[in-house]
Amino acid sequence: MLEEVERWLATRSWSVTDRPLHRVMAAKRSSGQTVSVVLPALNEEETVGDIVAIIRHDLMQQVPLVDEIVVVDSGSTDRTAAVAAAAGARVVHRDAILPRIPAVPGKGEVLWRSLLVTTGDIVCFVDADLREFSSDFVTGIVGPLLTEPGVDLVKAMYDRPLGGAAGQGGRVTELMARPLLNMHWPQLAGFVQPLGGEYAARRSLLEQLPFPVGYGIELGMLVDALHLAGLDALAQVDVGVRKHRHQDGQALGRMSAAIYRTAQLRLARGHLIRPSLTQFERGEDGFEPRTYSVDTEERPPMVEITEYAERKVA
Repeated sequence: MLEEVERWLATRSWSVTDRPLHRVMAAKRSSGQTVSVVLPALNEEETVGDIVAIIRHDLMQQVPLVDEIVVVDSGSTDRTAAVAAAAGARVVHRDAILPRIPAVPGKGEVLWRSLLVTTGDIVCFVDADLREFSSDFVTGIVGPLLTEPGVDLVKAMYDRPLGGAAGQGGRVTELMARPLLNMHWPQLAGFVQPLGGEYAARRSLLEQLPFPVGYGIELGMLVDALHLAGLDALAQVDVGVRKHRHQDGQALGRMSAAIYRTAQLRLARGHLIRPSLTQFERGEDGFEPRTYSVDTEERPPMVEITEYAERKVA
């Protein structure tokens, strides 16, 4: 491992217990910074309500760490929006944000648009499919941004059990993202969960970054933040265990293709010869091909969007 990464691991990798809540709150009061929590959601009625309720109870009612919780619904066909609203979140539909630019499917699209409907100086993203959720996820990754002026982006790290086996989750991380980062961006080799969906960042950084619209968002953001802010502006915090719904192998294949495409753009800004992925499923007559397009679109930095600039002036 690079000596720089070893130093970074010693100085920018923490545990949630390193910053007690009273210390985080004192830093928030002294700095006057505000915190927004964003949950991107698509058909997550079983889990989104509990996550919102826990954040509201622990971090808005018990202590005023979080200033707003926004659930951005990206087209759910179940009761996600109703459940989230009943739990106390402000729910905004993806298509209602910046309607001048037609929305496309994808997690990165939702996160990008969320910058227009939140106001926090610090924006904390939390996936909406987490089970047995703890508010430590939020305090852990927001804490360094309030206590360490030189830190701009913080990712959660955790164990990811799969089928009862510890540490076997995160298959795309181990098979795709980690090899890519180690070979092409070795400064990022110290991140335990580079693709994790729980991270917080200063708005001043997020608004300068392009956003891959799909599954490439986490890798793209990490690489771009490294180039824009430097390694010491990035950090990670151990928050324990992450339990969530696992996807099947073919869905992971599509995710991997999008991540590879995101990496390819950042390596060469070249053209993808075939922006699609063919997978196979057994049918009545044998294996049948199924071809899926690979996310190739990216949204520009939010500071380049007229509506966002006008809001900042106002």
